[in-house]
Amino acid sequence: MIGRQTTVKILLADDDEDDCMLAREALAESRLSSELYVVKDGEELMDYLYHRGRYVSLSSSPRPGLILLDLNMPKKDGREALKEIKNDPELRKIPVIVLTTSKAPEDIYRTYELGANSFIIKPMNFTALVEVMRTIGKYWFEIVELPF
Repeated sequence: MIGRQTTVKILLADDDEDDCMLAREALAESRLSSELYVVKDGEELMDYLYHRGRYVSLSSSPRPGLILLDLNMPKKDGREALKEIKNDPELRKIPVIVLTTSKAPEDIYRTYELGANSFIIKPMNFTALVEVMRTIGKYWFEIVELPF
């Protein structure tokens, strides 16, 4: 059970369909009461957040309480999207967790420099991913006070 919110809206930006499916299953397994919305690249992420294109309707793109962001995506990568999010006075309030396969020190340094709230290397097995999702939920939605 989540402390202050009954249902958490999480927006996952990742172009890998298998990773998206595993994230959805891991969230369910972690028993985090959440709604997961998925976008496939940085351009679609920004369309979702700004309610553009197919996301014009607020009901199809509710404001997320958390963004899980992959770095290496087509069209607009995660670094570019992160920079845009953190430069917007309204969007910068949304916590952004980079969830990526990159272990490169320059990616870690750069994403924190751009304003990421956390940097997590994607676990290599499902059990570890479930634990990551459980920990994310506990920390971001039970312990931390967020500006909703």
